Amino acid sequence: MNGITQLLGQLYPWRRACTAFVLCVSAIALPAQTFTTLSSFDGTNGAQPYAGLIQAANGDFYGTTTSGGSGKSGTVFKVTPTGTLTTFHTFCSTTGCPDGANPYSGLVQGSSGNFFGTTLDGGPNGFGIVYQITTKGTESMLYGFCSLTGCTDGGFPYAGLVLSSSGNLYGTTEFGGTHGGGTVFEITPTGTLTTLHDFCSESGCSDGESPYSGLVLAANGNFYGATFSGGANGPYGTIYKMTPAGALTTIYSFCSQSGCPDGRGPDATLVQGSGGDLYGTTSFGGAAGDGTVFKITPTGALTTLYSFCAEAGCADGKTPKAGLVLGSDGNLYGTTTAGGNSGDGTVFKITSSGILTTLYSFCSQSGCSDGDLPYAGLMQSTNGEFYGTTYYGGSGGNFGAVFSLSLGLGPFVETQTTSGKVGAAVDILGTSLIGATSVTFNGVAAVFKVASSSEITTTVPTGATTGLVEVVTPGGTLISNVPFRVLQ
Repeated sequence: MNGITQLLGQLYPWRRACTAFVLCVSAIALPAQTFTTLSSFDGTNGAQPYAGLIQAANGDFYGTTTSGGSGKSGTVFKVTPTGTLTTFHTFCSTTGCPDGANPYSGLVQGSSGNFFGTTLDGGPNGFGIVYQITTKGTESMLYGFCSLTGCTDGGFPYAGLVLSSSGNLYGTTEFGGTHGGGTVFEITPTGTLTTLHDFCSESGCSDGESPYSGLVLAANGNFYGATFSGGANGPYGTIYKMTPAGALTTIYSFCSQSGCPDGRGPDATLVQGSGGDLYGTTSFGGAAGDGTVFKITPTGALTTLYSFCAEAGCADGKTPKAGLVLGSDGNLYGTTTAGGNSGDGTVFKITSSGILTTLYSFCSQSGCSDGDLPYAGLMQSTNGEFYGTTYYGGSGGNFGAVFSLSLGLGPFVETQTTSGKVGAAVDILGTSLIGATSVTFNGVAAVFKVASSSEITTTVPTGATTGLVEVVTPGGTLISNVPFRVLQ
């Protein structure tokens, strides 16, 4: 793994720790917001979380660390909304790391309740794995990459997985494939893997190369993703569309203008907004060369919404490595790995028209006990608050932290998945769901069961059409954060 670590260090040379010897300037808190450091990693319970969190059906949050734990090669952990952290799997628990090592991606929860993820390293061939893990911590490898001659099946899955309406999972590898530029793959919950696309299959890698980001399943039924390099304009990256069957189309190549004002080096997963457009970030490029936020239509028309380091001292942040999350208020939220008042990263809000507000600057507390260098993006819990991780900082010895940020947004419900046919089973996640009296899909009533205070199980009712899901509870009506798409 040392070679991978060195490679990451070359890609991200700005990362550093905020220690007691580094001056950390206090951030000015904006009105109606509360930042809380919930947990700190100490090495034994994990270290350096690179990915963000997900909310599970039981209401708790789950994530991974890239290192630490008894095997010193990463962990899977659970943390409650109040900050109680439990490590329930340690990678590389036996010689040779057959269970995988160093997960740089987060988790996705399947309909069975089990979680799925990838590790960058380890496995039978040393090129990473796809794994499944139960809520009790029992982990099993579904697939070990580079199982085929020449790694034509891919290697080093840097990004996480996305669950499709079929129940299968889709992901990317940043290495391998027939041309060595990485792959897009589909894998069943039982471990049957199919390579859908080999990057760099076109002359000059015009179809892209090295996809560090995962995929997003859009409302039109297609997947969208980004490659860190390649494209029609040189090694600056692309945005692509892919059908579930694997037909890939490059819809945008970065650095299409002199100086790359449109950005370059996208390595974060995209998010779809309520209007159907997709939003993302680039690590580099833009007006100041320190990264951008962009909007792109499903057909490939790109608009640069914001160029970082537009303020003196880069107080607005720079070099975003994570993607964005669509908040329940319709705005987008994200993080930068650098910049801010202390130079150690920020949390920001940006409107769909490009108005950016810096919400928090990291390392604003002594010794960076609030965290330092957030590589991961944010997750909005159904209680309305945002949660995230930092790679360094915290009070446990500079091994990273878990934090929450309350902005006064109210609770909502979230469906898993966000699409399905009439009769398909759907889990609805929320807060204080006990006593719910009604569930509707775009106004059509559904039969449901309250499984717990955080979960309702239901099926898509006959006559339902695409639209919002509403749950009536004793505390009020909760509305889904995104429309549910009814498939024909």
